[in-house]
Amino acid sequence: MPGSPQSRTGRPPVQRAAGRPPAPGPRHENPVLRLYLRLRRAWDRPLTAYYLIFGGSALITVLGLVMVYSASQITALQLSLPGSYFFRKQALAALIGAGLLVAAMRMPVKLHRALAYPILAGAVFLMILVQVPGIGVAVNGNQNWISLGGSFQIQPSEFGKLALVLWGADLLARKQERKLLTQWKHMLVPLVPAAFMLLGLIMIGGDMGTAIILTAILFGLLWLAGAPTRLFAGVLSVAALLGFILIKTSPNRMARLGCLGATDPGPGDACWQAVHGIYALASGGLFGSGLGASVEKWGQLPEAHTDFIFAVTGEELGLAGTLSVLALFAALGYAGIRVAGRTEDPFVRYAAGGVTTWITAQAVINIGAVLGLLPIAGVPLPLFSYGGSALLPTMFAIGLLIAFARDEPGARAALALRQPRFGRKRGARGPGTKRGPRSWNTMRRRASAARSSGER
Repeated sequence: MPGSPQSRTGRPPVQRAAGRPPAPGPRHENPVLRLYLRLRRAWDRPLTAYYLIFGGSALITVLGLVMVYSASQITALQLSLPGSYFFRKQALAALIGAGLLVAAMRMPVKLHRALAYPILAGAVFLMILVQVPGIGVAVNGNQNWISLGGSFQIQPSEFGKLALVLWGADLLARKQERKLLTQWKHMLVPLVPAAFMLLGLIMIGGDMGTAIILTAILFGLLWLAGAPTRLFAGVLSVAALLGFILIKTSPNRMARLGCLGATDPGPGDACWQAVHGIYALASGGLFGSGLGASVEKWGQLPEAHTDFIFAVTGEELGLAGTLSVLALFAALGYAGIRVAGRTEDPFVRYAAGGVTTWITAQAVINIGAVLGLLPIAGVPLPLFSYGGSALLPTMFAIGLLIAFARDEPGARAALALRQPRFGRKRGARGPGTKRGPRSWNTMRRRASAARSSGER
């Protein structure tokens, strides 16, 4: 046909239908956004809290053992003791604490609740024994210790923290089940009187640092119980007034308060410890002077392996080491908050929140004192500083958090998937027995059931 287009072969051209627009090329996502989404998916997995609590606490404890060995060698030699003396005692306490952690991790929630009253009664009994002449021992001016013979001593007030957490969580959980927490008298009584009894027994010995931690645990429990703002503010005002009186009437506590932000030891070297803690941190630089190369631990910094071990860490491992320790405590605190927020069991929520408040508050008070931002309260860094009396109940409390993290529905389903993907069924097979089916069919059924129940 004239005028019509022809192909080179003489055949009529093929009429092509209007096609769809070409598919867009691969999208180039922002790598930062992609990394953020991957981290967020990993963060939301059901076993994240379990890994953070178990791994974070293990790393803090191991790093603490290393720093205790490094920071305590000079002190031990000055006391005519072997250089590894304090390290061996701390390692023994960590070994016993690991047993307590595993026991607490394996206990059911009912057994945890059943232990609340015996632990509280035992802690109160031991704190009363501390004040009995001939039984109680004074250390650094505070009579809060009981001698167990030889060089072993125990501080019952450390177990009072664990007792308040377990007993307070059980008490508030039972009252919530009976719908009694809407009344202020049931929220305060007997929780607040019992806490004030523990605080009184501790303050008789002069240990205000431990009393501050117990007060923080009390406020954490009241906050989780949904205390009204005016009720919360009332209890806080009473505690602040008592704290002000106790500080004002003690020259030692007033001197510690006056060392906030000090850069010079002052008259009579009143701020010697606070200032040399700052010196240790300042001389560490970015990566520190090297493990074991601290200068301040050579008699310049008191309590280098206990209350001020964070300063020696900053001197030997630098800013990188101190930030790593802070990151581990932050991860531990986040995981505890996540466990408390995701559970449906009121006891688990109160206990997890109480333990998280205890560990984070004590870490903040210790590190704040080393940095010169808070008064020196004489509390150790949890899981890190030297001291078996503080390490044992803290590791038992970590075991509680691990048990609660494992008990989440999503975590239970994820742990159930951790079976061998290949291999024979359970049970003995004689020769010639036909091999049973592989385990991947069972795994597939488990995986589908886990996904249907909310597993990611």
